[in-house]
Amino acid sequence: MATASKCKRGILRYWLSAGPGNFLLSPAGCPASAFYAVVIDEDFSQRREGVKVITSTITMKSALFATMKNVNYLPNVLSVMEAEDQGAFASIWIDEKGYVAEGPNVNVAFISQDKELILPPFDNILSGCTALRLLQLAPKLIEQGRLKSVKTGNLTLMEAKGAAEMMYVASTLPILPIVMWDEQPIGDGKVGELTMALSDLLWDDMVAGPGNLRIPLPYEE
Repeated sequence: MATASKCKRGILRYWLSAGPGNFLLSPAGCPASAFYAVVIDEDFSQRREGVKVITSTITMKSALFATMKNVNYLPNVLSVMEAEDQGAFASIWIDEKGYVAEGPNVNVAFISQDKELILPPFDNILSGCTALRLLQLAPKLIEQGRLKSVKTGNLTLMEAKGAAEMMYVASTLPILPIVMWDEQPIGDGKVGELTMALSDLLWDDMVAGPGNLRIPLPYEE
């Protein structure tokens, strides 16, 4: 796709559909499935400015629909619109047990005051490929003495808001610093040094390509 389009910097997006038919709920009226691959020419760059987020009041998707790729994006759309109405970039979902879950189409990650990288576990949210790759690459910062540990684990709303740094993690970002949550600063309210170090790791990894050595996932607590 990239070769055919001659796009050197952009995004590949894929859609698998039941195909053309009668537009009813059942796919029985569709004679054949359809697979769409689209190249989007977009010169996106590393995100160095922090954004503001809110806690979403929109009900998050159930685990069944959150843990698999599907077109059930209405909660995501409503969540983004709610945030934009309040002057924020996007939002954060809190699950029924009071733990931080994810954002709309993005994972979320935190740097604790003890310099631990923590991502919410993927039991009830999407295990994004960029979030998984971040867990693979982040131990490099442990080797450098900049991070204490890397793990997945539950965080309450209060614990998360008390983090030193916070970020969105997704394929088109791949990391977007978050500096304000519900009008409360995260850490000192500035883009964190470790957030940008993690961003550098992901950007360098993208440049290196698929031949780069894959590091085993750390133990998930």
